Amino acid sequence: MRRPPRRIFPARASNAPNRRRGNDSFPGRLEEREKIDGELVEVSRNWYARCVETHDVFYFGEDVDIIENGQVVRHDGSWQAGKNGAQPGIIIPARFLLGSRYFQEQASPVAADRAEHVAMGLDVTAAGQTFHDCVAVTETSPLEPGHESAKTYCLGVGLVKDNEAELTEFERP
Repeated sequence: MRRPPRRIFPARASNAPNRRRGNDSFPGRLEEREKIDGELVEVSRNWYARCVETHDVFYFGEDVDIIENGQVVRHDGSWQAGKNGAQPGIIIPARFLLGSRYFQEQASPVAADRAEHVAMGLDVTAAGQTFHDCVAVTETSPLEPGHESAKTYCLGVGLVKDNEAELTEFERP
């Protein structure tokens, strides 16, 4: 019997990577809240599913609210696989191979992030805890030439660092 790979990104398995999302019924929904100087400026709701066969975690899109003065003013960056030519991407593959590259978002001209694995076996401290066996990924996009984003993912946690931003709360189930 083949042992499934360890999960870097904690999304539930789904045998339907093409499954459409609906009111929180998608296998993995992650809400991110970005604050600047304590003021909420963006809320993103992202949809993921882990493939039963490959254990790769697929990314199906995000709804984005841009907030100014406490009000939602626009939805820059929102996309959904299956609409306007957008295709699912891989947010993180099950097997982390140093130097490998893949598309995370395939929704040009809205989102087109690409990722490259740049480090592994890292110990990272965030949210008052130390996480082991973490991996580093560099993201780029042809929509933002010259811009790079450094992200760190940890086993059983998911995204822990995103450039200067880092996980502030985490509780194991």
